[in-house]
Amino acid sequence: MSLRASSCEALTQKRTVSSLLAGRVVKRPKREDAPRLQEATLQLLEQQQDLSSLLGEAGNPDLHKVFPCQNGEQKESGGVTCALTASLLVCELRRQACQLGVPVAVLSVKVVLERLMEITGAEDKAHSKGLLTSSQRVQLCVLMETSKELLSQGALCPKLLWQEYRRDQRLPNLEVVYHLHFHNIFTLKSILECDEEVSVWLMSQLKALCDRTVPQGEEETNQVQHKVLSAVVGVLVGSGLEPSQEPAAAERRMSLLCCSVLDHMLYWLLDTVDGTLQSAGAGAQLWIEIFDASLCGVSASAEALQLFFTHSLTQTLTYKPRLTVSDAISLQSEWTFAKASRMLTSLFHKLAVIFSVEQLLGHLRQVLETHEVNWKHVLCFLSALLVYNPCAQPSLKELLHTLLSSAFQGYDLENMITAFLLARQGALEGPGVFHSYSNWFKMSFGGGSSYHATSKKSLVFLLKFLSDLVPFEPPQYLKVHILYPPYVAAKHRSLLMEYVSLAKTRLADLKESVEDMGLYEDVSGAGAASVQCQAVQDVEKAVSLFESTGRISATVMEASIFRRPYFLTRFLAALLTPRVLPVKADARMSFIDALRKADKIPAAQYSSYVDSCQKQRQQDRSVVRLDTQEKEDPVEVLKTQLEELTELVVEGEDGEMSAQLSRISHTLSVIFPGRPDQLIGQTVIKIHINTPLAPELHVNVINMILRNFCQCVLDTSRAKPPNKQSMWASRFVSVLLGNTQLLSCLIHRLWDLLHNQASSLSAAQLLGLAALLVHLHSSMSLCPLVQLLTHRLSEPLALGEALSLALVCNTHSSMLFCVRLCVAAVSYGICRGDSLPQEQQQGYIPSSLYKKLQYLIPRLLPEARRGALAPCALVSESHEESQPSLWSSATDTSASWRATAALLWRNPAFCHIQHTPQYQLSFSEWLATELRVQRSQDALPDPERQEYQQWACSELYLSRPEEHGGCGGDSQTLCSHLLNAIMDQQQSDQSLEQLDHSVKERGTCMPDILSRLQELVYEMEVTELSCGRGSRADVCDLLFELMSQRCSPTSASPSISTQLGLQHTLNTWNRVVLALPAVLLIKVKAEGGRSTLDCSKLIQHVNQHQRKVCFPAGLLSCHLTTHLLKGLLCASVRCGHPGQEVNKAWSQLSLHCPLLLVSTVHWWERVSPVLLSLWARVCDGEPVPEQLQLLTDCRQWASSLEKGLSRCAVPVAADLLLAASLHEAWPGRGSRAALDMLRQQVLVLLLFLCVKDYLSSLLYPQDKSHERARALCTELLPVLVDSADWLLIFKPTEQGVYQSITMVTSDEFTRLMPWAFYSLLLQQSGELLQRAVCCPGFLHTAVLCYVSLLQLFLDGHTPTPTAQPSANQIKEPLQILSHAKQFLLRAISQASPSALSSSQLRQLESQCAELDQEVAAALSVHLDPPSLSPELDFM
Repeated sequence: MSLRASSCEALTQKRTVSSLLAGRVVKRPKREDAPRLQEATLQLLEQQQDLSSLLGEAGNPDLHKVFPCQNGEQKESGGVTCALTASLLVCELRRQACQLGVPVAVLSVKVVLERLMEITGAEDKAHSKGLLTSSQRVQLCVLMETSKELLSQGALCPKLLWQEYRRDQRLPNLEVVYHLHFHNIFTLKSILECDEEVSVWLMSQLKALCDRTVPQGEEETNQVQHKVLSAVVGVLVGSGLEPSQEPAAAERRMSLLCCSVLDHMLYWLLDTVDGTLQSAGAGAQLWIEIFDASLCGVSASAEALQLFFTHSLTQTLTYKPRLTVSDAISLQSEWTFAKASRMLTSLFHKLAVIFSVEQLLGHLRQVLETHEVNWKHVLCFLSALLVYNPCAQPSLKELLHTLLSSAFQGYDLENMITAFLLARQGALEGPGVFHSYSNWFKMSFGGGSSYHATSKKSLVFLLKFLSDLVPFEPPQYLKVHILYPPYVAAKHRSLLMEYVSLAKTRLADLKESVEDMGLYEDVSGAGAASVQCQAVQDVEKAVSLFESTGRISATVMEASIFRRPYFLTRFLAALLTPRVLPVKADARMSFIDALRKADKIPAAQYSSYVDSCQKQRQQDRSVVRLDTQEKEDPVEVLKTQLEELTELVVEGEDGEMSAQLSRISHTLSVIFPGRPDQLIGQTVIKIHINTPLAPELHVNVINMILRNFCQCVLDTSRAKPPNKQSMWASRFVSVLLGNTQLLSCLIHRLWDLLHNQASSLSAAQLLGLAALLVHLHSSMSLCPLVQLLTHRLSEPLALGEALSLALVCNTHSSMLFCVRLCVAAVSYGICRGDSLPQEQQQGYIPSSLYKKLQYLIPRLLPEARRGALAPCALVSESHEESQPSLWSSATDTSASWRATAALLWRNPAFCHIQHTPQYQLSFSEWLATELRVQRSQDALPDPERQEYQQWACSELYLSRPEEHGGCGGDSQTLCSHLLNAIMDQQQSDQSLEQLDHSVKERGTCMPDILSRLQELVYEMEVTELSCGRGSRADVCDLLFELMSQRCSPTSASPSISTQLGLQHTLNTWNRVVLALPAVLLIKVKAEGGRSTLDCSKLIQHVNQHQRKVCFPAGLLSCHLTTHLLKGLLCASVRCGHPGQEVNKAWSQLSLHCPLLLVSTVHWWERVSPVLLSLWARVCDGEPVPEQLQLLTDCRQWASSLEKGLSRCAVPVAADLLLAASLHEAWPGRGSRAALDMLRQQVLVLLLFLCVKDYLSSLLYPQDKSHERARALCTELLPVLVDSADWLLIFKPTEQGVYQSITMVTSDEFTRLMPWAFYSLLLQQSGELLQRAVCCPGFLHTAVLCYVSLLQLFLDGHTPTPTAQPSANQIKEPLQILSHAKQFLLRAISQASPSALSSSQLRQLESQCAELDQEVAAALSVHLDPPSLSPELDFM
């Protein structure tokens, strides 16, 4: 073949322009070669005249590879290529159009349309879905670019192109329409103007596109789907709703067309929501997503967008208004946010997002006033508004106020019913969203200034309205109206009673009789509690009253008779709910037992209850049966909802997060159905902390909630610090607070985790729990009080305070856990409230946890003591930077708690909080916490603990001002705090042992704190001595004043518990006193240049307090007696003449403090060696003081009498000293001669001491001295019976010289002296009794003692006789009283009329007339002769 032939053959082969160009480009062409290349190409095209192939080649994306480029020149080359292709096409189109004799535009439309059909060849299969494949989309984009170039050169008619495309009623492909619009070839607005059938095909194509399910992984197709829908809706909104002052006819037609399409799609959506269309769920959800504010500024203005959203909201609220008001009243409870369709609530959320709450509520009111509405949609919209906008509550309250005001001003029923429906809908969403219905009803109509209280007409209007609602009302609202009726003046009470009667009748028709309202009025404001929930409340109230009073309340007893159906079917059913019975009977078991004994529980029902409880115990775990209409397991639903919530929290979707929390709240109400509508702000939750949490289902659910909360805290903390996060945690906690049963289980579980399982918690769990504690504290206004039930009831506490009690700080491990938790919580709280005002910041910092840090950080970190929260000046400039670093340190798993604690300790905000009173750890609180530390398990060894305590006492709290919890630099104040803490320790340990059985008195830091007290006292002592002032009296006064304050009686007749508390206090005080220097108990004062001893404080203390708790009665302990006397001797050394001062002081004590004297004599054999040795040490060479020697002499004299040496001289001593000495040594028999030689006063005092022993043996049977005491009295009475002095000891008010002897015994002994009088006297011989009756003043004393004895019997204060009485002893109190009366009547009959004076007789008659008229009559008959005949007296 020749070269020419080869060339010709090559020219005749059909090749593309691309291949021709590619085959001839050997090197990169230069820009200046473009004209030459274009000319050569045109010449070549004269031989290649197929326009379809040329246009197809223009659609080949490989065309861009013809001119490869570098350094960003590809885009420019592509533009050149498109322009070049268009130029080639235009030239060829014009040439062929000229040849054919047709316009260029017609030919170009034909060519473009053919290429379009070629690209969308699969249209017949896919046109219903409106989307192209990826490859088709690429070719179509290139075609659109080429068409755009043709249009720019005037070679294409867009309108003709659309007409040809729509020929033969062809349905347009919606993506093709979008590309025509997007490339500005033929906009959608132009299509709407020229295509008369656009509304038909556009709506069908939009539905088809929404229904198109994009396969997973085709993200590009998904984006195109959204872009097409957004573009179409944007044009419809911009063209149909753009505001115009004077629209032309075409514009009005366009507006109607666009609105028609939008309304049709909205109706299609609402039909899907209502369930009319079952197969369009996904498509409807996609259509909801186009309600987006991003449409603004693209195809529609902000005004048009607002009009569109407003119009759509109006159409939704008024769509198919088939439901009547009565339907809304009956079905309203099914239209809450959690029960409503999620698509409907999502639609409302989208429509409301660009408006304020006030605008939305205003529009809602306008729609309600001007349209027939779909009540389901209206109420669901209100629920969505409240849930998605937690701040909407005040606006709704304002709207309700406006509606009610308008209703009562014009007596408008429409406004009235609207207000009631809206208020009830808000209440259905729970207390965290809006007030309960009962609360709203009370606030609106329960007061004298309510809307209806101005006139009778208004009252009639309200009651008529409520009466009209009765046939349709759910029973819970009728109960609210009855329990909390509207305010009605007394004169109109009958009108209210008519309504109440009607409501009760309706309740009876519903089988919700008045009986089901419960036994007790529900003051908590429960909204719609079920009958079962009401019965549970009644049971709890009844058990509580039984626990406090020990008796079945009258309300329960009356109900068992007059309301028997409710009592048997409701109350007992709630009371006898099977459970695992505790080993030790609790209040509920005791109450059940009391009802059973009262025959109020049927035997069969009680037997069934016992069997069920036994089965419950045998089961390995409890099972809760959930009565739910849902097919799904609520626990699995909750698990899924919590997982979705975690994603929403991380994404920061506040609105969706609030909606999800509302759904979670509904699910929790299914799992925890108990009292869901209770107003929690006024309740007290009782927690049995020593019982296991049951059932297991509840434990699992609570664990699930806690895990989710902790996970949310961790996830959000990784992205943002707490102060930058949303309000998700607060809303989460609000949901938990909305269910009392759930909250009770949560508190119980938190207590168990913090108190018993601290070691098992991870760092992440600890951080989450810390954040939860912070938010529970911040929601304090919504939190109920918590009562921790142990062996004894404690007072209700705030939730945060109650949980803080679980954090004990008594061992090394508990301290470490507590400090880690508190550091995390306070760090979170500081960071969370960083951007808030100072007052609001404190709402996020629990004071109880802050105080624990003030205690623990200096204790565990010695370096913190050097900068112990010094008053911070202004916050440093680095404050803003300190918060993120603080939080990052708290969340850093690699950082130690010590580093975080040190960083927190130096934090300015942490320091600044300490100046707030409730956050200041006072010295008393520090001492109470320190005293609970177990020394054997302390984090500090003994030397470091001593160093720490000395630092806290001397450096920290001594100098701190008193208003900040310190001592103000006063050592006496410090001493008072130490003494009070030591005194309170045992009582606090007892209460704490109820919470923590590991706390015992033995092993605490009591010895350490006692050592600090001793150090302080010695320091004060040495300081005073070095200053040369004898002012130890200040410490003495302080000690006795403190004791006096603690022992002051709170009432005239203290209870047994008060008496036991006083005894405990004094016993503790005595132990403390024995550990202090004895010298502090005696005051040394300077008078006339000399120092003297003042024992007045000691005397007052012993007489007022110590005598009340002595055991045996009338005797101080040997240790205390020795200690007091040692103090006397030591203090005398400060005086110039110690011996003389001891003698003077002892004389004063002998006269005014008989108890100390008697005790000293009793213990003298053990006390004297100690005192004599002490005297020899402190006063070397001085003789023993005379008074001390006199004590020895008296004891020796008494011993000589015991041995029969009656000739020994009687020492010159006080009568009581002689009597006490004789009382200790006297055998009681064969000593009559010795008694005759003693002074009568000594014998009377000796008789008193013997009577004291006799009473003591009666009160305390373990005292074995009963026979000896009775024998001593029997020996003494014959010697004294002829004198009136012995009678004085039985008359406390007339004792005269024997008055001081009453200070030996307690008031109880003094009160029992009349009993001893008759008990002893009735055991004596008849001869002695006859002598006694003849004794002067005997009858007066006998009558007074009988009256007192009778009063003792009536008051139940008579003592119990000894277990083995003697032959002559009367056993029973009633026998003593009877014999005493007989003896007294005989004595009266034998007495002479002069035995009583006239005034004494009148006094005794008056007293006896009230208690024993027979004795009074005997006095009148025998001792008042003129009164023998009442008739003569009358004459």
